[in-house]
Amino acid sequence: MKEASFYDSRPEQKCQCRICPHNCLIALNRTGLCRQRRNIKGKLYLANYARVTSLNMDPIEKKPIYHFYPGTEILSLGTNGCNLTCMFCQNWSISQQDSESSELTPDKAIELARQYKSSGIAYTYNEPLMWYEYTLDTARLARTQGLKNVLVTNGYINPEPLAKLLPAIDALNIDIKSIDDAFYQKLCRARVKPVLETARTAKKNALVEITNLIIPGENDRDENFEDLTSWVAENLGRETPIHFSSYYPTYKLKQPPTPMKSLHRAYQIAKKHLDHVYLGNVATQEEGDTFCHQCQTKLIQRAGYQINILKLTPEGKCGQCGAENNIVR
Repeated sequence: MKEASFYDSRPEQKCQCRICPHNCLIALNRTGLCRQRRNIKGKLYLANYARVTSLNMDPIEKKPIYHFYPGTEILSLGTNGCNLTCMFCQNWSISQQDSESSELTPDKAIELARQYKSSGIAYTYNEPLMWYEYTLDTARLARTQGLKNVLVTNGYINPEPLAKLLPAIDALNIDIKSIDDAFYQKLCRARVKPVLETARTAKKNALVEITNLIIPGENDRDENFEDLTSWVAENLGRETPIHFSSYYPTYKLKQPPTPMKSLHRAYQIAKKHLDHVYLGNVATQEEGDTFCHQCQTKLIQRAGYQINILKLTPEGKCGQCGAENNIVR
């Protein structure tokens, strides 16, 4: 196992982890909330370093990321562990418990990305911030080889480790589960403020897209959509893409699936504040397509993961009017 970064030694051989806002005080032979940072003889070690549970070549749109190298595939890696305990987690078998894993060193990950002709590496599936040391080592190495790094994250990280990681990251999808702090406390065992701070900071360094899973009776009121999308517009910019995803019963939460009317309400409210709004996990007509914010020309057409680039210049601008649409190609 690799020694963890960002921790302090405490009396009685305890370790204070500083990777995320939980700041777990970890007793000897115990782990933090994420289950991956273990105190062994008074030092903190990372149990999941270079241990991979999930490895696939995915369309980048699956992350979901729509404005960063659209229509390409990216090597996607995941492991065990998460620092949230979301009752509705779709990947709970690796986030909330430990699944079988195999070794994949940073060098080997880069080799695979090259072999598969990937545009880069996406750190995803579970929470990659709980794989921090591996994510950082691999992302830095990928950068030296001309590969891109994509982080799909809950954003629950302290400022110091985030600042060290971001120079190696090109794009992020940050899951803002609700703008309401009570939602985070009730369903995720966390707080929303650190997530919002991560989004603000990341926007200064990389392309940022936001995901919001709509759960009936929990975060589906009009004021939830209004408050979230106005916050994104004011703090991250109107050009920031947002993805509203449909919830389906899973893990510990058994609410009925998100009705289409809730997704459409979210879409209409968000369009007042943001230029690029998308619906996910459902079959839609045009709510998955990208339109120029200035002339409304359809730039990218999507049917599932079938991507048709229609009117986009090599620089990512509208091929009709030349407007910028916050797209990296």
